[in-house]
Amino acid sequence: MPTNSGDDAVSQAKRQIDEVTPEEVRDMQARGDDVVYLDVREPNEWNLGHLPRALHVPLRNVEAKVEALIDRNQSVVAYCARGNRSALAALAMKRMGYEKVASMARGIAGWVDIGGDIEG
Repeated sequence: MPTNSGDDAVSQAKRQIDEVTPEEVRDMQARGDDVVYLDVREPNEWNLGHLPRALHVPLRNVEAKVEALIDRNQSVVAYCARGNRSALAALAMKRMGYEKVASMARGIAGWVDIGGDIEG
C-alpha cells in the first residue's frame, strides 16, 4: 500500500480547497466582510500573535470543535504559520459541509510580510 508524506497530504488538500492571499484577507478586513478568521496553529504560536478578532482552534481539534463555534453558512478563512495546516483544516471543514471556507496562502508569515495587524 502506498504511503503519503505530510507534504503529499498538504498538496492534495490544496488542490481541493480555495486559497486566498494575505492581500485579499487585508481587503476583506478593510471592507468589513463578515468572515471568521480561524487560527489553527498551536497555543504557543497563537500566544505570539494572531490576526485581529481571530478564533483559535488548533488543527488537531478542528473536526471535534468547529461545529459548535462556527455556523456552516459562515465564511471562514483558516490560517496557520505558512498555509499548510490551514489547507488541511479547510479540507476537513469542506468535508464537514462548510461551503465558504478557504485557507490563507503563506499563512501568518505572509500576513506579517504585508504589514498586516497583529493582536496578542
